[in-house]
Amino acid sequence: MMMKAGVVHAPEDIRFEDIEKPVPKAGQVLIKVKYTGICGSDVPRVNGNACHYFPNVLGHEFSGTIEEVGEGVTTLKVGDRVSGVPLIPCLKCEDCQKGNYSLCKHYSFIGSREFGSFAEYVVVPELNAVKFDDNVSFEQGAFFEPATVALHGLERVNYRGGECVAILGGGTIGLFTMQWAKIFGAKKVVVFDISPERLALAKKLGADAGINTLDQDFMEQAMALTDGKGYGFVYETAGNTVTMHMAFELAANKAGVCFIGTPTKELSFMVSEWENINRKEFMLTGSWMSYSAPFPGHEWELAAHYFKTGELKFDESLIFKKMPLSQIADAFAMFKTPGCVKGKLLIDSEQ
Repeated sequence: MMMKAGVVHAPEDIRFEDIEKPVPKAGQVLIKVKYTGICGSDVPRVNGNACHYFPNVLGHEFSGTIEEVGEGVTTLKVGDRVSGVPLIPCLKCEDCQKGNYSLCKHYSFIGSREFGSFAEYVVVPELNAVKFDDNVSFEQGAFFEPATVALHGLERVNYRGGECVAILGGGTIGLFTMQWAKIFGAKKVVVFDISPERLALAKKLGADAGINTLDQDFMEQAMALTDGKGYGFVYETAGNTVTMHMAFELAANKAGVCFIGTPTKELSFMVSEWENINRKEFMLTGSWMSYSAPFPGHEWELAAHYFKTGELKFDESLIFKKMPLSQIADAFAMFKTPGCVKGKLLIDSEQ
């Protein structure tokens, strides 16, 4: 049998065409895809040279329903509403044995190394489909992956409640990081961005304040909100050299600082900036993906739980646009115009 998919054949060449519909093997499930979000990492795979091989079907932030289960599958049944977990760790290497699945060197990945969800159907291992409740929308289901990336980053430092928290970047990851910080007891969470619209959305979703870093006195505003002490936890989510520098200045003494955003340019610090690590004795770390033991981890379990309870808020403003799978080439073309895509662009596989 055949199905429709968005197939990458070469850089800047993605086509809506027929390919063979996958069949689940033992331990696998077939998912009828509803929505897939275009991740920032997908853009250079289509519009640049980052694709692993051709032809390829991308897509790893997705939701749908179980269409068929393979032999031996016991935790899922036909009709279950699920979110896709894209990482397929080897489960055998030293890092996997320690539960550090994100660091597996022998992993596969749905939507880059294996055919993904820019298609009507996708096959994944049983562990790579996380059930969610009926009151959680399929749109929310497509946001599980970024929500779990945010929670994983929050916990990369010794996070605790009762502190002022700075979120640098009001994009999807930043807004979910802000919400997790609130859920787990932050005294005050402040989001930093250059977009008034994103700052307004941050406050709508629960931020205590939003600061526009284009304001000349933004640092004075920021420090005043902490009585001059700085922020006990700082999360950089934009991957921007400006905000990475900013993190060093905003951090309080003994703070936890995590770079969740992925840098795209060379980064250097003046001695006076770098000296903040010594003088403030803050802890700096990075974050990669969103997994823990037992796989896929509590990040995914808690995303399902807090979306269900409504404590992890979802707003349609997080979605820039929904486009049918048949227009996937047009969707990626939009990313060629800087600033055109303002939010998550969802591909609807059922249209």
